[in-house]
Amino acid sequence: MTLTAPLPTRDDLRAQFPPLQSGRAYLDNAAGGLLPTRAIAAVTDHLTRYGATNAMPGHQPGREILALKHRAREATALFLNAAPEDVALAQSATALTFRLAAAFARLWGPGDEIILSGLEHESNASPWRELERQGVTVKVWHARQPDMTLHPDDLSALLSSQTRLVAVTAASNALGITPDIPAITALARAAGAWTIVDAVHAAPHSFPDVQTWGADFVTFSPYKVWAPHLGALWIRPDLRATLPWPRLEFIPQGDITGLEHGTPQFELLAGWLGTLDYLRELGGHAELTRPALEAASARIQALEAPVMAGLVDGLLAHDLVTVYGPQGTQGRVGTVAFRVVGETPEQTALRLTARGVDVAAGHFYAVQPLKDLDLYPQGVVRASIAHYTTEEDIARLLDGLA
Repeated sequence: MTLTAPLPTRDDLRAQFPPLQSGRAYLDNAAGGLLPTRAIAAVTDHLTRYGATNAMPGHQPGREILALKHRAREATALFLNAAPEDVALAQSATALTFRLAAAFARLWGPGDEIILSGLEHESNASPWRELERQGVTVKVWHARQPDMTLHPDDLSALLSSQTRLVAVTAASNALGITPDIPAITALARAAGAWTIVDAVHAAPHSFPDVQTWGADFVTFSPYKVWAPHLGALWIRPDLRATLPWPRLEFIPQGDITGLEHGTPQFELLAGWLGTLDYLRELGGHAELTRPALEAASARIQALEAPVMAGLVDGLLAHDLVTVYGPQGTQGRVGTVAFRVVGETPEQTALRLTARGVDVAAGHFYAVQPLKDLDLYPQGVVRASIAHYTTEEDIARLLDGLA
């Protein structure tokens, strides 16, 4: 039996995040999550014990650090429901995506096509636009207004025998919209195309499962999941050996470590393992397993649901607020983009932060959707929750807007 009892309450969880003790309402989780104390301690302990010692099999500290690297890859694979040899860890999802684009640049050229969804963060758009330099044609699958949802029929109209890749987000980092990923990947696969899914914004709210999504590539960022600044990429196993990404000469083609380019940030890997241990506890399990992480993901969704409802409904009820994207809680995560009549997004955010409520303002690298809404470059105000966000935090936001 792996369950422990009782499950920690929201107050128990909040007590493990030092910034939450400041009295401020932190509603910018879409930009980066807070870290639990055990992740912070893991980073500090690693640097205290090892400094910048590298992974070297010829001495004991080096062997211990090498083992840490393997543990981090194995644990990340559990998070994705994948095999460790298919998972790369590096400084950011953006960096890994550009490295993948370098491999595609050696495979594709004139006559090949890529389709970008109209909801993308530029980390899942700019790398593919770079391939236009090779003669690749890039098309945009625009979201339909006013709710900015992606319609499969529109994708079907763009797909052709020349389509090589469809790039789509699992959740819009600006608008919170959650496309139907299995349906999208099925359409792409039927056309003979690969799919890359940006799970960076979705991962904190519902942990990815590469076995059910049907994608060929998936990225996410541990730092959005309450860990230090890292990025991760999963590649479908049978594709790894076929992709000619730039790598150090001695690394065999297809070895996922060839994508990681240089010395890992070992202290950050230690912090990520600390976060995963926190998630194990959140799910009520004694060991870190895939079922433990699935339980944590379900718990997160249960904790977020009433808070998200309060956020969305409260903003929609405000006479001076315009909410962009879905006009309800269906088909979204707890991230809401809005504007206040008579204020720029930055003015609204500055007014709120003076009241101890921290939201974001800008375009958040979500260039295409905000251009389509005619909101670029000023962007929107963005309020985004996590599982430790309280209904009181939402009430403070709404009071600050009143």
